Amino acid sequence: MTSPRPRDFVEADPGPGWHALPLPAVILDAEGRVAAMNDAAELWLNLSRTWSLGKHLEGDEMATRLRIAPPIGPLVGRVNASEEAFFHSHVVFDIGDRAGGHSSRRAAVHAGPPGHGGGVASLLIVPDEAEGLHQTRSARSVARSAIGMAEMLAHEIKNPLAGIRGAAQLMGMNASPEDREMAEMIVSESRRIVALLEQVERFGDTSPPALGSLNVHDVLEQVRRSAQVGFARDVKIVTDYDPSLPPALADADQLMQVCLNLVKNAAEALKGKAGGTIRLHSFYDHTLRRPPSDTDPAGRALPLQIEIEDNGPGFPPEIADQVFEPFVSGRENGTGLGLALVSKIVTDHGALIRVDSRPGRTVFRISLPKA
Repeated sequence: MTSPRPRDFVEADPGPGWHALPLPAVILDAEGRVAAMNDAAELWLNLSRTWSLGKHLEGDEMATRLRIAPPIGPLVGRVNASEEAFFHSHVVFDIGDRAGGHSSRRAAVHAGPPGHGGGVASLLIVPDEAEGLHQTRSARSVARSAIGMAEMLAHEIKNPLAGIRGAAQLMGMNASPEDREMAEMIVSESRRIVALLEQVERFGDTSPPALGSLNVHDVLEQVRRSAQVGFARDVKIVTDYDPSLPPALADADQLMQVCLNLVKNAAEALKGKAGGTIRLHSFYDHTLRRPPSDTDPAGRALPLQIEIEDNGPGFPPEIADQVFEPFVSGRENGTGLGLALVSKIVTDHGALIRVDSRPGRTVFRISLPKA
């Protein structure tokens, strides 16, 4: 039997199209009670809309059917207090079934004012939709592993390799043309390995970024000019900047390294493609924040957005969710270290990087704080 609803409870009327939304959506009133639930939410949460209306989403009565971790009450409270939208990238919903068991599902939660009558409107981005744009799941742990590899490789390989390269150069000076070609190959491959080791060693740099106020467009224009006269001379690069963006808080040199790496990857993906285009885009999104943490309960605001987009083939499906991990590459002879280093740098900034990739469109988005 459904318990009576509180006398002060008013069911929300979201209007036409509410139940046709393809994603689960829930509206809570100012007291945190369920005021509206669309069809997708009813199915995904395994809750009856009729039973849920008027109940606190995280109240005792709801706890037998639904438990949420971390609790979204603080998120709801911040929306009510500031009337600004907030985002939490990883929320686990422990959903009950009729047999008394529970199953866990996760989703990203976007929460904002519903536009009328107070309260909070929440949209759940379930994994199939959320995983396209994602932050590397453990960039710092990846970096720690790479630091260990860098120490071992640097001491055990790099120094002896210099001797091998020097010996090959000496041998080639007095060798026959055929042997000289082999010696030059040894020198060339030695240099390639050294370059790989130097890239791995960059993970060992634990010094914090030199954060300062900068104009992201200055960085992007420097990247564009460098790419256009070098590795991307055969690719069209278009810009779409928001000139009103305030200064960002970042390390200029490191942000330059990140953007150069992403543009270079895009140019390589477009090699040989007619009409290959790279788009550099900037815009402001006040709704985006890092997830709340013990050190930052409100979640750090990351409103400044940089997107680097190309119309190449996209990442192979088998590595699409691993592109920020070391030694994962979609290119033949790729080291698989470039994007891992990019992710480490962005994470060290306290910022976010995500990728959305499909055939014909790959977008990397970097989200930065204001200065």
